[in-house]
Amino acid sequence: MAQYFEIHPKNPQPRLIQQTLNILRDGGVIAYPTDTSYALGCQIGDKAAMDTIRTIRRLDDNHNFTLICTDLSQVSTFTKMGNDAHRLIKKLTPGPFTFLLDATREVPRRLQHPKKKTIGVRIPDHVIAQTLVEQLGEPLLTTTLIMPGETDALSDPYEIRQRLEKELALVIDGGVIEHQPTTVIACGDKTIEIVRQGIGIAPMLE
Repeated sequence: MAQYFEIHPKNPQPRLIQQTLNILRDGGVIAYPTDTSYALGCQIGDKAAMDTIRTIRRLDDNHNFTLICTDLSQVSTFTKMGNDAHRLIKKLTPGPFTFLLDATREVPRRLQHPKKKTIGVRIPDHVIAQTLVEQLGEPLLTTTLIMPGETDALSDPYEIRQRLEKELALVIDGGVIEHQPTTVIACGDKTIEIVRQGIGIAPMLE
């Protein structure tokens, strides 16, 4: 049965943040709010927790997982970021963007795209997500909370608890968040391009 924490979206209660970190470190999968939707998250090195996320969403091996990072320094530890990509990410974050970059050895191979060896990274503009990652001391392995056969992420934390209380260790209630897809930008060696236009606007790439 999932625990249920009502965490203030602007001033997160330190006691509840600490309890959330304990749940993550114990191998729990959580549902938590970002600036664009609710998401599923777990520790980056926890294969069992990752498999739980795969099962909930019925994901195949080609799914690009995303790492929620706290800043550019953390992004650079887990990805190979050229100068152009560095400048772009610095300009657009925190915000509703996902960047696809080549993964470094710090990223477990099972999390990388099997053919491209890439990983998605995000620096969301949301206090709860940022506080969790900052205090966890490492990125949060994450994917948008879209249920199989549906196109939008679940937006109401109460509904998330009703539907997933047996699969999750924790649901964080940070208020209702209507799903708005991130803009996905692929940052290759020679080209940087938008591969999915979402809510994030990047005028320098248009």
